[in-house]
Amino acid sequence: MKLGKFGTLLVVLAMFWPLASVSAKEAPDVKADTQEQFSAVAEHVREQMGAGGRFQFVTAGERDTVTRDLGGMQSLFDRFAKVDAMDQASKIQLYNYQSEINAILTRRDGDREICSEDRPTGSHIPRTTCRKYADLERERRDTLNMKDQMLHTMLPSDKVSH
Repeated sequence: MKLGKFGTLLVVLAMFWPLASVSAKEAPDVKADTQEQFSAVAEHVREQMGAGGRFQFVTAGERDTVTRDLGGMQSLFDRFAKVDAMDQASKIQLYNYQSEINAILTRRDGDREICSEDRPTGSHIPRTTCRKYADLERERRDTLNMKDQMLHTMLPSDKVSH
């Protein structure tokens, strides 16, 4: 039975469709319409930036930016109880705060998958490997710590001077 180009395309799509429907956790989305919703969202973000949280790998500078932007959002909600009550300039400022926070949290999301293609030693066949950002970041930090420990053990503990 001949499928033709279109039929072959449908078969290939059908094979990979289950893979396309597998999704990771939702991307971070700091968004709220009311002051009450915002308070809950802000508390959750602060909690997740702590040790063991989803966004624990946020750098000190990024943490300062997120804290500053959450404060800016809070001041807008203090002035206007909900987004519908905000003037256009305030809505734009709120959007800018949200966008900056979401960009930082998305980049440092420990649940984000990063895939790479490499060729195993002795093979010409490439292999795709996907790992979570948190695993890669822990591995990177562990390697740096091990390197530091090795450097400290290689240095002479006491110098002989004459």
